[in-house]
This record gives sequence, C-alpha cells and structure tokens, in this order.
Amino acid sequence: MQRIPDYVKLVERTLAQQNFDQSPAELYAPMGYILALGGKRLRPALSLAACELFGAAASKALMPALGIEVFHNFSLVHDDIMDEANLRRGQATVHKKWNRDIAILSGDAMLVKAYQYIAQVEAQILPAVLDCFSQTALEICEGQQRDMNFENREEVAEAEYLLMIRQKTAVLLGAALKIGALVAGADKMAAQSLYNFGINAGLAFQIQDDLLDAFGDPEKVGKTAGGDILQDKKTILMIYARELDREAWSDLRLDQLEGDEKVNAYREWMIACGAKAKAEAKRDSLLKEALEALEAAHAPDVELKNELAQFAQWLSHRDR
Repeated sequence: MQRIPDYVKLVERTLAQQNFDQSPAELYAPMGYILALGGKRLRPALSLAACELFGAAASKALMPALGIEVFHNFSLVHDDIMDEANLRRGQATVHKKWNRDIAILSGDAMLVKAYQYIAQVEAQILPAVLDCFSQTALEICEGQQRDMNFENREEVAEAEYLLMIRQKTAVLLGAALKIGALVAGADKMAAQSLYNFGINAGLAFQIQDDLLDAFGDPEKVGKTAGGDILQDKKTILMIYARELDREAWSDLRLDQLEGDEKVNAYREWMIACGAKAKAEAKRDSLLKEALEALEAAHAPDVELKNELAQFAQWLSHRDR
C-alpha cells in the first residue's frame, strides 16, 4: 500500500484548515491565495514519511511539515517577483493579483509563519530542527543569487551548476526528510543519511528537469520544448555540450539562431556530442548515491523505505 499519497492528502486537509482570514487582509489574503493554488506537496509529505519511517506517527511531524510548505511557497512569491512572472500554476502571481509591495511584505510574513510552524516540535530537538531549517533557508537564498549571477556569465562549470541546483532545489528536500527523522527521534547519523538521500534525489530531479525541458514530450511536460535553450540558460546539458564539443559551438554559430531552428539545432548538437548521454549518466549516478544513503539510514520500516526508493526513482525518471 502506497503511503505517500495519504501524506499528501493529510497536508492538503491541514493547510485548508489554517486561518488566513486575518487583518490586515492585504497581508494575509495573499498567503491563503498562494497556498490554495495547489502544488504536489511532496516536501511536507516527505517530512511525514521520514517521521513514520523511524516508528513515530506521521502526524507528529505535521506542523514542521506545514512550515516547510509555507516556506516553499514564500520562496515562490519572491521568485515570481524577481522573474517578473505573470502566472503561477495557471493563475495570476501574487504581485500581479495585488502589487509588488504587497507581495514582498506578505512573503516576508510567510517566512515568519514558516518559523512558527517549524518551532512546534519537542523542546529537546528544537535547536537541531531550527539549525537545519535556518541553514537551508540561507542556502536557498545563496542558490537563487548564484542562478541570477549565471545569467551574466558566458561560462559556468559543472561544479558551480551542481552547487546552485543543490542549494535552490535539493536542500529543501533534504531538510524536509531530516526534520521528519529528528521529530521521530532518529539518531543524528540516521537523520543525516536521510538528508543525503534527499540531496542526491533532488539533484537527480533537477537534471531530469533539464532533460525534459530540452527533450521531453510537450504534451506530457505541459510546455513547449526548448524553453531553456531559447533563454540561453546554463543547464547541465549546455555545460556538457560546450565541454565536449566547443568547436561546434564556434563553427555552427548556434547562438545566432532563433525559434524552432535554434531548439532543433541545439538538440541535435547535444545528442551528437554526447551531452545528453552524459547528463543521463550523471542523473543515474546521483540516484544510485541517493539509494545508498537511504540504505545507510537503517530505517526500521522496510516497506516505507522501499516506497521512498521508488519515489526517488520516479522523481529522477519522470516524463512530465
């Protein structure tokens, strides 16, 4: 029996019960709005899974799990402002529905709310939980800044890119799992192993995201293929392609092409030079490291451990 879908439902129900009908409405209404737009709720679900993995009731980690989801949505509000995005999950972004100042302030308040939820754990583990969450929040900011810095650079090294996606994407998955394990009473080594599982699964997830953007089926992915190519983003595919075949980059003048012609030319180049195959190999290597870390946690709930392994497999090889 699959338990992660049940954790997602529990998170959804509990989020729906939270009261954002407070004054001033301009501060609180955007919080309820962004949280009601939906999402996979995978991060808080992983916290609940990690808690039950070590023998405690999943509900014991529910409040800190909500904190992780509120923090994630806070980061989306601010990301949308920086990206000047108009839509989030098919609906108007907070700064478009209200205005930029309201979005900034409401986002700040969401960060405070996230800490209030996170702090609802037993006193003896509160310092460790807060330390993990605070370090994660700081790293996510670092990752966002690195990503913005890359926009103004011609070259980005593989190690730099992996650090950026680790901070922007993977650390929150790792923190969600580690906090759930700490709430359950897991020892530090087990909680760290679960954190490492989340980090490597998150890295594999982001590399698969790069692959899907370039080579995924638009009908399944839900967006036009090649968006990263058209925006000249320094994805792992672009980094590997330049590394493996720099001459083609100069000779073909790929950067001067536009539209579908540009996307098709880049895709052919990435396949021919081996960048696609190298990215797939890196993804699979990270998945292997994730599964080894999961085993190293020595969790007593073997059934749930196997479900988490299947989840990581799906995360890194999904087709949408």
